[in-house]
Amino acid sequence: MSIKVTFPDGAAREYSRGTTGTEIVEGISKSLAKKTVAMRWNGVLSDLSDALGEDGRIEFVTRDSGSKDVLELIRHDAAHVLAEAVQELWPDTQVTIGPVIENGFYYDFYREAGPFSEDELRQIEKKMSEIIERGAAFTKEVWTRDEAKDWFEAKGEAFKVELVDAIPADQSIKMYKQGQWMDLCRGPHMRSVKDVGQAFKLTKVAGAYWRGDSNRPVLSRIYGTAFATREELDAYLHMMEEAEKRDHRRIGQEMDLYHFQPEAQGSVFWHPKGYVLYNQMETYIRRRLNGAGYVEVKTPQLMSSKFWELSGHWGKYRENMFVVPDEVPGTEDDAPVLSGKSELMALKPMNCPAHVQIFNQGIKSYRDLPLRMAEFGCCHRNEAHGALHGLMRVRQMTQDDAHIFCREDQIQSETEHFVHLLYSVYAHMGFDNVVIKLATRPEKFGGTIERWDAAEKALGDALRATGYDFEIAEGEGAFYAPKLEFHLKDAIGRSWQVGTLQLDYVLPERLDATYVAEDGSRKYAVMLHRAILGSLERFIGMMIENYAGKMPMWLAPTQVVVATIVSEADDYAEKLVRRLKAAGIRAEIDSRNEKINYKVREHSVGKVPLMFVVGKREAEEGTVSVRRLGTEGQKVEPFMDALVALMAEAAPPDLRDKAAA
Repeated sequence: MSIKVTFPDGAAREYSRGTTGTEIVEGISKSLAKKTVAMRWNGVLSDLSDALGEDGRIEFVTRDSGSKDVLELIRHDAAHVLAEAVQELWPDTQVTIGPVIENGFYYDFYREAGPFSEDELRQIEKKMSEIIERGAAFTKEVWTRDEAKDWFEAKGEAFKVELVDAIPADQSIKMYKQGQWMDLCRGPHMRSVKDVGQAFKLTKVAGAYWRGDSNRPVLSRIYGTAFATREELDAYLHMMEEAEKRDHRRIGQEMDLYHFQPEAQGSVFWHPKGYVLYNQMETYIRRRLNGAGYVEVKTPQLMSSKFWELSGHWGKYRENMFVVPDEVPGTEDDAPVLSGKSELMALKPMNCPAHVQIFNQGIKSYRDLPLRMAEFGCCHRNEAHGALHGLMRVRQMTQDDAHIFCREDQIQSETEHFVHLLYSVYAHMGFDNVVIKLATRPEKFGGTIERWDAAEKALGDALRATGYDFEIAEGEGAFYAPKLEFHLKDAIGRSWQVGTLQLDYVLPERLDATYVAEDGSRKYAVMLHRAILGSLERFIGMMIENYAGKMPMWLAPTQVVVATIVSEADDYAEKLVRRLKAAGIRAEIDSRNEKINYKVREHSVGKVPLMFVVGKREAEEGTVSVRRLGTEGQKVEPFMDALVALMAEAAPPDLRDKAAA
């Protein structure tokens, strides 16, 4: 019997049932076959050696395509090579799992000798290179459950036996062999380990509990990364070196901006200088929202669980919410807590249901819409301790959150209005490389498919009208709505997902957010969930890393330090600082009995953008020696000239634009 195979260009050919992808590509072109490492069969990434048993569409995956598929295959296969290398070097080591992750892969191992050292990583890399050069082919075998368990038990691989037991009964047990080494794996793989190439690097070792359970054995996790070419690997490693230098946690400490401590996991202690930066960001966004027709509100942090049940968040986010019983405690030390069933309360993880409660106060007319409701809402999410990461992943955050309640005929204009505002804000923050993604219906979702289809179409049509290009992020929408994601690229090429716009038909229906239409009927409002910065904490962390702490003048916690060379200039320096502060400049004085070079170094570490250095001569002439962070030398000029220039540079960009208009 034959099957029909359709190619990407629409052409179709007949082949015998059981023909492999390898045979098909070799029959088309020998040169194409040399480059092809896998295939997509009916949209599913598959081994090139798989036999085809039905009609379908085929797409060949070449190693030089630069696609996401290729990168994942290279990293997946590199993880297998890593595991083989470890067991060649230390045969008593047990292997567990080795998935592909963002920017690389890892593999978890168990060995009595404990975790691997940095020196051992270099040994492993050398052995991996040898294995890749041997070029063993990947071959797949399908075993019975008992065969797989017996094989792993004989090898003393207790973790693999447990993994076999965890595979659902309706799934086959796939074993992939590379030379004499074999592993349990769902696949797919490339043709051979040779296809991995030599553009790989083992990056670090960490500890991990088996199955993430602190009661289970501690494993040694080896992280690595791999790319199609050495040039791509070198570029990535350079970016990682730069990222380490720019780590906001280190820079935040050097600049004395904030700190964390165990007694308040995931919550920021903002220091005076850090809070200046925080307030500048919030004040800027507040001005932009006021100018864009938003009204600002403030809603409770602690609300009854019934709101979250009605909204649908309880079933989706319950495990990430801080929940407390609504009980009345005694007023004396020995007074009993009131008995009886208590209502559950929750610290809000987001602001949406609370904003609907404000919208629902009083009757709304179609004439009242759109209603743009903003809040700098303090939210809490019960993130795992191990997931916390400085300002980037916290438990307590403040969002520049807003919800637009509008009619269906206003979706396009409101989307355009928001997107243009967002691009303007990002430009002021120094970001001009923005990628928009339309995230569509996920596997688990609220509402009907019809509603989702309508929401996705409305949001896509509205975005097209803005003139900005966008990509489709299949299945990555929120559980209640499709969304636009706005990704920014920073100074060293990293991408950050920051802003969002979600078109929601579901929540207004769940919480009965209606308005009186022009014909007198009741209609559900359309709800646009939107944020530009997202979490202020995370955006500030991103800004610190993007600028390596050298913030734009309008955001710098201290904009200028007046530093004295000799004590005779102290009175003059104090006079200058008073005049700077009166002009709205964030200025400090440094009149310590220290050498000027010491002062310059110290304030450079603190990332102060400007120094006015004054000595006896400057005091007599009314001048300052201007030193700018990151530059050599200094310029002597009259203080008033330096002040006027500094005032212009320190003005927030939106106010500069307004003054220039």
